[in-house]
Amino acid sequence: MKISVDISMYPMNKNYEEPIIKFINKLKKSPFTILENPLSTQVYGDYDDVMDFIKTAMKDTFLTEEMCVFTMKFIKGDRTL
Repeated sequence: MKISVDISMYPMNKNYEEPIIKFINKLKKSPFTILENPLSTQVYGDYDDVMDFIKTAMKDTFLTEEMCVFTMKFIKGDRTL
């Protein structure tokens, strides 16, 4: 099953841009289709693979950032089409 995920990340510190860029670059190294806009990043791919990857990427961020908020929307299907 294909999935589309819209992710927004909000580091709760003054240097908020660096962690966002680091997270997006991590997403770009994945085998999934990644689209960026000024407010969020979209990830498209197989449900299990995307969810496993996002879980790991979020955990890495939580381990390096003192405080960070993620908001996500999950849509069944590949919305790039």
